[in-house]
Amino acid sequence: MMLTMSIWETLVAAFSYGFMIRALLVGITVAASSAFIGSFLVLKKFSMIGHGLSHVAFAAVAIALVLNQAPLPITAVIVVLVSVLILKLNETAKLHGDAAIGLAATFSMALGTTLASVGGGFNIELNRYLFGTILAIRNVDVWMSVVLSFAVVMVVTLFYADLFAMTYDEEFAKVSGIKTKRLNTLLAILTGLVIALGIRAIGAVLISAFIIFPTVIAMQFSKGFKTTVVLAATFSMVIVFIGLLLSFVLDTPSGSTIVLLNGLVFTLVYAHQRILRK
Repeated sequence: MMLTMSIWETLVAAFSYGFMIRALLVGITVAASSAFIGSFLVLKKFSMIGHGLSHVAFAAVAIALVLNQAPLPITAVIVVLVSVLILKLNETAKLHGDAAIGLAATFSMALGTTLASVGGGFNIELNRYLFGTILAIRNVDVWMSVVLSFAVVMVVTLFYADLFAMTYDEEFAKVSGIKTKRLNTLLAILTGLVIALGIRAIGAVLISAFIIFPTVIAMQFSKGFKTTVVLAATFSMVIVFIGLLLSFVLDTPSGSTIVLLNGLVFTLVYAHQRILRK
């Protein structure tokens, strides 16, 4: 009973801290944005772009710290540019998506680790961006994540029919008059921004899980594409909310706790669906 009360009191106390409120707002809005984008990326078999861009974000943060500049603006610009570059390589250089992502990821990781080695004085700061820290979230991050989330929802809503057609058959969509290159570029830009904003709370190493896990969890229910998008966003926001509170109570890294919780939910949902199909 006393243990239960202690946990409850700790949870209540979590909402009295400004950094925790900011973390919840950023986490939930980034989770929603990632899930909306992830639904299209996963079905386009382009989901590993999040993993590649997380390595790019690591290198971008290292560059910003070497230059003694604020990491977020530089990271956002570099990640968005590389995201578009990966798309262009996939379209024009006869490189499949996974190869283009691999090139960007390995080069960025090499650059980031080299800069970290040369500028050893900022390794602690770099680790915060690698694994995430809710203490680093500022008010500007909250506003930017809210604006980004609104932009993602608006883009998906306005271009849903075209995005849906492009996701399932890009060649047919192109023949039908849909401007697939423009939509792909827009999707790449939004993905880059989501990665850049999410690394402060979740960490560059783990942010790609936000794009993949919620969608594959939602896909287990097989209720149609639109329902998958909504379910993915719902699962993502709920899991982030619970994961952040758990990380506060257990004093564990926020990003790791959220990703582990995503993995647990996927395992349970997958096992439950398998049992129902027997």
